[in-house]
Formats: sequence, C-alpha cells, structure tokens
Amino acid sequence: QVQLVESGGGLVKAGGSLRLFCAASGPTFNYGLMGWSRQAPGQEREFVVRIVWSTGSTYYADSVKVRFTISGDRAKKTIYLQMNGLKSEDTAVYYCAGGRAIQFDNWGRGTQVTVSA
Repeated sequence: QVQLVESGGGLVKAGGSLRLFCAASGPTFNYGLMGWSRQAPGQEREFVVRIVWSTGSTYYADSVKVRFTISGDRAKKTIYLQMNGLKSEDTAVYYCAGGRAIQFDNWGRGTQVTVSA
C-alpha cells in the first residue's frame, strides 16, 4: 500500500504559524484526493482539509477556513498545510491522508502540533 509520511509539527504559541509536509511513497499511485485530518487527545479524528487533484478544488473544515491553506504537487505526490493564527484548540496529532474517491482511505502516522496559550 502507498505510505504517507508527514512532518513539520512542533510547539508554538497561540497566534503563531507552522507548515506541515507530507509525501507519499511506495508503489506508484495517483490519489484522487489528498489532505489532512487531526485528532486531539481522547477525541475523535476530524477532517481538516482536502484537495481534489482533478479539479484543484479545496474543501476546509469551518474551524480552519482562512487560517489554514493546503498546497501541493500532484506529480510529486506531496502536500503542505500552512497553519496561521494557531489557537490552543488546534492542538492535535495531524495526519496526512489520501483517497481514491470522495473519502480518505489511508493515513500517515501523524505529527504532533501543540499550541500553548
């Protein structure tokens, strides 16, 4: 199966910024969509953002609209997540994700993002 590896997490103060990175590796495969999910300690995993490669359309969770921006290179199978104006509620493990259709069906190991007050 295609492997997803993310990096770029860390500890930042409220109002700060981070830039996450993800690369797909392994068997050659073109996902229909890629993006990010996140999971806070003891909470359910939630959708953050996705990009549909065929159209370039992006979809963001209401909680991160304007503050977060996804970008990437379809040919290189890489994506970024620029996170600005971080809030304590953004603290979570962020997972790179890929999907063949309209839903994510594969996730990376995750990278920790911690926002201090």
